[in-house]
Amino acid sequence: MAKKIARTGIRREKGWLYYLDKQGDVSRARMARAGGRAPRGRPQKVVRVGVDREVGMLYFVDRDGDVASTRMARPGSRRRRSSTRTKRAPARRRASGRTARRTTARRGTTRRRKAARRTARRPARRTTARRRTTARRTSGRRRARR
Repeated sequence: MAKKIARTGIRREKGWLYYLDKQGDVSRARMARAGGRAPRGRPQKVVRVGVDREVGMLYFVDRDGDVASTRMARPGSRRRRSSTRTKRAPARRRASGRTARRTTARRGTTRRRKAARRTARRPARRTTARRRTTARRTSGRRRARR
């Protein structure tokens, strides 16, 4: 959920992109349209706000024309656990004996399979080598007949 940081009450106009610039002020720039020329001109400052940015937060101008922020979605990183979950699940015990050896042996097999698939997809080089030898033979025969 986004949190409002500053109330500006900007009235948005069509064809303009509103954003927070490096100084923390609200600016706007002409939006590029498909098939048309690239917009010319510099961005215009709309309102001086002076927002101090935090790392990991996304700042934008919301529907009401106010400056809002929300936490950035970072793919690949673990999600924060909610405060309601305080107990952690007990750690799984590692399998002993044969089962432990099986799992470590299986890890490398997927890599080998992928490598085998790559080589199987490549066209065979033997056909090109055969063509070359037959071409040499025929050209030699023609020379001998003349």
